[in-house]
Parts: sequence; structure tokens; C-alpha cells
Amino acid sequence: MKYDQGDPQELKDKFWKAMSASPYVMLQLDQDPDSAAPMTAQLDKDANSAIWFFTSRDNRFATMGAATATFASKGHDVFARFAGTLVEETSRERLEAQWNNFVEAWFPGGKDDPNLLMLRMDLGDASIWAGELGALNTVKMALGMDVTNDIKGGFAETQL
Repeated sequence: MKYDQGDPQELKDKFWKAMSASPYVMLQLDQDPDSAAPMTAQLDKDANSAIWFFTSRDNRFATMGAATATFASKGHDVFARFAGTLVEETSRERLEAQWNNFVEAWFPGGKDDPNLLMLRMDLGDASIWAGELGALNTVKMALGMDVTNDIKGGFAETQL
């Protein structure tokens, strides 16, 4: 796949739309490469410079700090790597807004579980790739045909 310089705003829009459809990332503390783990990002359509995660106070992520996440969309047409800083979210209003049955399934003690830790990832630099295979190219790949010059996509280094 050949990636050309894409429009950063267009790629950010595609990224946020793809994250809304499948908000799962591999999150890793920069100072602890062994901390990489799948996490569910809690999104807010009006707050596109931060995402939230629920974890426990005895989890490796509780040390907080610089972190990097990687993302692949459900349709494998958007990929991203983004950096940020994990900090404790102390807003009860934010906790109420992000709480849902999926979170409660992990924290049966509820919103006041003493082991519950809500983290906010303040977002920074990001690299976003987006491209569409299309039906014809998918068939060509299934047949082992060369598609290296047929599939194109966009790439941008930007700030989230």
C-alpha cells in the first residue's frame, strides 16, 4: 500500500469515527514496555483531545505517566499510533458520564468501588493511516495478484 500525505483534519475525522465504532486500543506505558494491554477507550464526541479508561488501582497503568496507544479499525481501513499522558480523572461528573454496563461488569462494586481508577489520557502526537482496499483489490489479493500499485491511502502526522 502506498501512503501519500493526507489531509490531517480529514484523517483525524476518519480516526474519531472509526474509534467510535470500535473503541479498543493497545495501551502501553512508555516507561514499561511490558505493560501493553488491550483497553476500551471511553470517548466523548465533544472532547476530542482526551479519552478515558477505567482500570484498577493495583493495575500497572495506575502508575500513570507518558503512554502510547495503537489502534486498528474494525474494517482495517484506519490505523493509528498516538501518544499522551495518563492522569487520574477526579471529576465525578466525568465518571457519571462515562459509566456504563460494560464498565460495571468489571467493577461490580460500582462507581464507589475503592479499587476503581478512572484515567484520562491527554492526547498529543499521532500518526494516522487510512486507505480503502475496495472489492476488486480484495479479490486480487485473495488470488495472490500484485496490488502494490493499486491500493493507495493517506497518512498524516498530527496532534489529536
